[in-house]
Amino acid sequence: MGKRQHQKDKLYLTTTEWSTIYGGRRPNATRQAEGSEFKRLPFDHCALSLQPFEHPLCTPEGIIYDIMNIVPFIKKYGIDPASGKPIDAKKLIRLNFAKNADGKYHCPVLYKVFNENTHIVAIKTTGNVFSYDAVDQLNLRAKNFKDLLTDEPFTRQDIITLQDPSDLEKFNLSRFHHLKHNLKVIDPEEERMKSDPKYTLRKMNAETRTILDTLDKEYKPPAEKTEKVVKKADKFNAAHYSTGAVAASFTSTVMEVATAHEPAVLADDVVRYSMVKKKGYVQLQTTHGTSTSSCTAMRCPKRARTSWDSARRVTTTTRSSIGPYATS
Repeated sequence: MGKRQHQKDKLYLTTTEWSTIYGGRRPNATRQAEGSEFKRLPFDHCALSLQPFEHPLCTPEGIIYDIMNIVPFIKKYGIDPASGKPIDAKKLIRLNFAKNADGKYHCPVLYKVFNENTHIVAIKTTGNVFSYDAVDQLNLRAKNFKDLLTDEPFTRQDIITLQDPSDLEKFNLSRFHHLKHNLKVIDPEEERMKSDPKYTLRKMNAETRTILDTLDKEYKPPAEKTEKVVKKADKFNAAHYSTGAVAASFTSTVMEVATAHEPAVLADDVVRYSMVKKKGYVQLQTTHGTSTSSCTAMRCPKRARTSWDSARRVTTTTRSSIGPYATS
C-alpha cells in the first residue's frame, strides 16, 4: 500500500466530477457532440411522427412514413421530412406489410418475424414487403423477377431496401431534417382533440372506459364563483392598520400579488359604537302612562342598543330616543 494514496480524496464533488461523471451540465462542445450521436428509429415507426405506422408509405430511398402524416407535410413544405430534399407525393409507394397470428410483421414467404436486425426489402411495382433472404434466394439467384405473391414482373432496380442492418444511417434521428428545423403541420382536428382529457390516454381497459363514460354522464361542473366585491375604506371606516395583503402575497404563492398598502375596513358596529358619546334615553308610552328610562350608552353601547331593540319589539307605539341612535 502506497503512502498518500488518498490525499486527493475530497469530501465534496469537484466541478470536473460533477460535469463528467454525475450528470451535470456539460460544456457546449460536449453537448453538441452528444446531439450528433446515433439515435435509431425503429423500422415499424413513421419517420415523421416517430410513432408506429398504420398505413405505411415509403420514398424511393426506402424511408417509411404514415400516409396520415406525410401527405399534409408534403402539401405544406414540399420536401422529404428526413432528408430535406424536394419530393412529390406521387412518388410515394404504398407498402403491404404481412402480419402473423401474434400481430407482428413478418416475411410472407419465409415467415421470419422482422426485427431490428432483419434485412427488409420491398418491391416497388407491388409494394409487397419481404425479407431480403427470400428475394435473394427465390428471385435474384433463380433469376425469377416476378413478385413472390402476385407474379407481377419487376426489375432489379425495383427492389427498395427498407432496412439494412449494415447501413442504418437513414434511421438516425439526429440527422432528420424536420427535427433539426422543427418543421410541423398543425392539424385543426388534432388541436380540437387535445382539448379532450382522454386524448392522452393511448390505451385503456374496459373497466377504465366504463368509469370514464359514467363520469361524463353524471359529473356536473361546479357553479361559477361570483367575484367577491372588495369593500373600500372611506374616511369613517378606515382603520389605522393595513389589510396585510402585501405581506401575505410576499410570503405565500397562494395569495394574489399586492404591491400597495390599503387600510383595513372596520366593521359597522365598531364605527357605530365609537361615535356614542352621550347617555341614551327610552320613552315608552302605554295606556297606563309614560315610562322613561336612561342608560349610560357611552360606557355600554351594545347594552343600550339591545334595550332599544327590545322596546321596539314590545309594542308598535314605542317612541324611542337613544342619543345618537335617533339619527341612525
